[in-house]
Amino acid sequence: MATSLCIIFCILFISSSSALDEKNVTKNPADELVAIVNINRTSHKSSSLTNNPGLACIALQYIKAYQGKCDEVGGPDAKKPAESEFAETFAPNCGVEVATLAPITGRVLGCQSKYIKPDKVFTQILTMKSTSLNIIYNTTHTEIGAAVSGSDGGGPYFWCLLFSNGKSNSSFVLERGEAKITRPSCFSGANDECSGVNGLLENLSFLMIFVGVFVVGCYTILV
Repeated sequence: MATSLCIIFCILFISSSSALDEKNVTKNPADELVAIVNINRTSHKSSSLTNNPGLACIALQYIKAYQGKCDEVGGPDAKKPAESEFAETFAPNCGVEVATLAPITGRVLGCQSKYIKPDKVFTQILTMKSTSLNIIYNTTHTEIGAAVSGSDGGGPYFWCLLFSNGKSNSSFVLERGEAKITRPSCFSGANDECSGVNGLLENLSFLMIFVGVFVVGCYTILV
């Protein structure tokens, strides 16, 4: 009996490790998403965009304005935050100097119940509509900010791209040079590991620790 249990938990341990490796491809999926956007832009004869952390932090605040309501993203019930919120709420929450806000020239938002990798987010969620592709490849953009966030570390998961025609180093300027980190979530250009964006990773980590201890106990008993 003890031997059978040990074998079962060993299998779980290996499966959990594989799943964790698959999920933890990048420490900041928002940065990876920006890289994917720029690769696709250059392949479509559009210029690469500057990854602006101030704009990215505002993208995260844009997501949080939906309060986890996935049904308000796209479709007949689609809503979007009021333009006034950028200056009144989003910028102050990020520590972005309001006087340096530049026009938002495009926004692409997606939401779904499960977490998937950035490359699949780009192809399966954010670019499914021709209007989204037109926004992403628009030649008037100069800067980009990306953000991803779950709800309390779990689904649904929101992905947001904000574009601007601002000038590098003078638009979306951060007070004291860095954005206010908000968890669980992440945004591009923050020089920070993404924290809690996928609650499954945390659950798998605890499972791996538990199974690891159990395996050691089994080995001691069997030997």
